[in-house]
Amino acid sequence: MTASQAPTGTPALTGSGLLFMAQAAFWFAVMSLLVKLAGATMPTMQIVFGRGCVTLLLSALLLWRARISPFRSRPHLLLLRGLFGSTALICFYAAVVHLPLAEATVIQQTSPLYTALLAAWLLRERLEPRVLVSIAICFAGVLAIARPESLFGAGVAPDFPWQFAFVAVLGAALSSLAYVTVRRLGQRHPPLLVVFFFPVVTVPLSAPFALTAWVAPGAVGWLLLAAIGVVTQFGQIALTKGLAREPAGRATTVGYLQIAFATLFGAVVFDALPDAASWLGMALILGGLLFGVRPSRRTG
Repeated sequence: MTASQAPTGTPALTGSGLLFMAQAAFWFAVMSLLVKLAGATMPTMQIVFGRGCVTLLLSALLLWRARISPFRSRPHLLLLRGLFGSTALICFYAAVVHLPLAEATVIQQTSPLYTALLAAWLLRERLEPRVLVSIAICFAGVLAIARPESLFGAGVAPDFPWQFAFVAVLGAALSSLAYVTVRRLGQRHPPLLVVFFFPVVTVPLSAPFALTAWVAPGAVGWLLLAAIGVVTQFGQIALTKGLAREPAGRATTVGYLQIAFATLFGAVVFDALPDAASWLGMALILGGLLFGVRPSRRTG
């Protein structure tokens, strides 16, 4: 059953929607790990371009296999989804390059709040107080893990690049627009079609920057680029299916799991063992998610 065929109000699909969002958080955490490894030898825009090429090829093959035409209906909204997602990705990567990773991560994780507000305004979805409390608890967990010094007023360098903090905020806002667009599209289009239009925009948008600063990858570099594209494809399909089945504000809150996954990956791969504050942060994220995804007792 495709997302466009699935009735969104049934309890079974609601549960599966949250499960898809958890899968997306896992795959995007794996993607971040691979990007960090690839970034040691390749420019950021080259990684964005390589990721886009792999996901474009995979999406085109899957569409061909499923006999789905990529331009069958409403391509303007599908292209808009691709534009929102691509520009959000570029903003986030620019913030990661120019800001401390903690600051960039914390700012990016404000997107679930924007998504909940936009979904209530544009999609007329009910803005549940439970979801807002869940977002606040999860965000507190993100702060406990990242502990960004500049956001707390300690250790701020005089030349701190605040313009890129605004770029990061822009990226989070664009991410929320992409999520809301995916939510709308996922109720009418197959997930493969929605995913296809992300790299359709990403590849030409990133190509000029990537090709002018291209660094020839070695064998490991090519494997990393291919792996980034593959796990991104898994994550995008899971994200699209999840948003098709679940209100956008509630669904994107599950994305905070990505921070917990990334922290654990860092401990395993880079021997960066979580300290007490990081464990507290992960506990807050898990507790906030469990609080936010509990079904409402209201039946009407």
